[in-house]
Amino acid sequence: MATATTQKTLTFGDTTVGKKALLAVSGVILFGFVIVHMLGNLQVFLGAEAYNHYAETVKGNAILLWGARTVLLVAAVTHVAMVVQLYQRSLAARPIAYKVKKNIATSYAGATMKYSGPALLLYILFHLAHFTFPGLSLGGHEFSKVDAYGNFVAGFQVWWITLLYVVANSLLGMHLYHGAYSMLQSVGLNHPRYNVKARHGARAFAFLVTAGNIVMPLSVLFGIVH
Repeated sequence: MATATTQKTLTFGDTTVGKKALLAVSGVILFGFVIVHMLGNLQVFLGAEAYNHYAETVKGNAILLWGARTVLLVAAVTHVAMVVQLYQRSLAARPIAYKVKKNIATSYAGATMKYSGPALLLYILFHLAHFTFPGLSLGGHEFSKVDAYGNFVAGFQVWWITLLYVVANSLLGMHLYHGAYSMLQSVGLNHPRYNVKARHGARAFAFLVTAGNIVMPLSVLFGIVH
């Protein structure tokens, strides 16, 4: 009598290709949020009325707000999980480290998980506490639920808060660069003919986002926005 054996049917998400696809899709969602978030906050240069109107519009649409938060949470959890799983799979496949490390898509998971990933998680938690809940009163300014502009200006008038945001967004820029370049390679641009253009494109994207996020707190610190 033959002994029946059962094997688990692999799903798309169980395969390396599937995990990379989920990493890429969740990354695109997070990249999109970073861009939209930056563009929204750049309205601080339009003055208190415009910025407070923007903040109130976002908070006033509960369905949009919580829908976006849910999608972002799922994307963030998926992104972190795929990074960890791909990194573990890479270690299992290559127990002996390369003598010369190649900075390509396969090294992305390890680099971001070890360094910028955990740092950015701590930054996001602080950012949420700073401006969302519970809201931090900084620079002698009492946190206000209706004066987002005042909260913004008061927070970044404190030098170490601005420094924290500059450092964190610099790390974010490096994370975006590696992520964008890895995604471009994952969709078929990993070829000597395209690698230089893909690298330049990823670098330009990361630079623009980083510059946009950094110029705002620095403008407050140096009195341009007040």
